Order: sequence, then C-alpha cells, then structure tokens
Amino acid sequence: MLEPSLLVEDALLPVPVLVVEDEPLLQQRLRQVLHQLGYEDDTLIFAGTLAEARAVVAEGPVGLALVDLRLPDGNGQSLIEELRAEDPGLGILVVSAWSSEELILSALRAGATGYVLKQRDDFEVMLSIRSVLRGGAPIDPFIARRILQLLPLRVPKPADHAAPAASGGEPDVGLTPREAEILRLVADGMSNREIANEVHLSRHTVESHVKRIYRKLAVSSRMMAVREARARGMIE
Repeated sequence: MLEPSLLVEDALLPVPVLVVEDEPLLQQRLRQVLHQLGYEDDTLIFAGTLAEARAVVAEGPVGLALVDLRLPDGNGQSLIEELRAEDPGLGILVVSAWSSEELILSALRAGATGYVLKQRDDFEVMLSIRSVLRGGAPIDPFIARRILQLLPLRVPKPADHAAPAASGGEPDVGLTPREAEILRLVADGMSNREIANEVHLSRHTVESHVKRIYRKLAVSSRMMAVREARARGMIE
C-alpha cells in the first residue's frame, strides 16, 4: 500500500472533509479511501442529506467536499452552487452513479471541480480525490469521452485570431502570454504542480495565474475554463 505522504506529495491536507452521501456502504468506502490519503476520522464529516450538509457548512468552512447528486431531499447540484459561491477555490468532487450528459454538465457548470462514477474501484476514486488535492480537475474517463462528443468541432479561420472583434467573435479576454501558456497546459490535463515544474514557477504562482484565468473567462473550474477557451478559439 502506498504511504499517504506519497499519495499527496507531502501537501497539507485541507480539512475538514465534507462527504455528502446517503448510502452507508458508500460512506464506508469513502472513509477508507480518505484514510489511505492520510485523513483521520476526526477530520471527516458525513452528511446523508442536503439539509445535514447545509447545517455543517453553516457552522464553518470546509476544506474539501465529496458530493453525491442524488440525495433524499434533492439534487446535490444546488449544494455545489452554494459551496462554490462561498469558496471559489474549494475542491468539490462529485462521486455519483449518474452519468447523463445533462446532469454531468449541470454539475460542472455549478462549480464541481471533478466528477467520478461510483462504479469505479477504490483506487480510481482515491486517484480522483488526490488529483483534486493537487489542484487538478479529474473527470471520469467514461464521462470525459461523452463530454468531448458534445463539444462542437471548431476549425479556426485566420480572421478568428487576426481580428476577433471585427469578425463578430467573442471579445478578447486579455490573457497575458504567461496566462495563455498556463491555460494550454491546463487543457493538456496537467495539475498546478506539474505546470509549475514545466514553466519553472512556484505552485502558488501558478495557482494565482489559474485564478486570474478563471476571472477573465468568467468560469469556476478547469473543465469550464478549457471549454470556454475552446469555444472562443483560444486553444485547439
């Protein structure tokens, strides 16, 4: 078994972790996965309903959220929206059995950082959580393929880059050369730590660049940033 310090690369674990899941067996699975990542029981808070989760959030901020969408008293999407509004930098991973295009995209638009299916084994779920902890935006491979199928095929014309305003395209959001470089690396699926190594900057500097990219593109997650940048013809 891998040591927790290796799994999170000695990063400081954000606490507490809010796990919003009503199935006892899934709660136990996620508890064990979080233990493998280095979390102790006293840092884990489990909520079986939206009402319970909101009561937890009302008592204070959380460091990480694992959220199911199908809950006894509603859809977890509304909770994701509230968590994102409260903390734009919070890691929010959807762990759900739902895989319809509408629900997936709605959860990502609401502000989910990543999305993994419950059907995956514990190791795959652990990798998804670790990716969120490292600043990544993990998307279940099955879901990623379906999302890519929904994206329109765009073949940029020279005029798209030469004069976007004159050609009626999306307005220029004013990314700096460094931000544009980091955005391309984000689109390649690299985490903030990996980007930092690639461009020889500190991870905190990269995180600052990523947050500015979010603001300029008016998005709240890496997946949304990539989709918006592709729609604007900023990246292939």
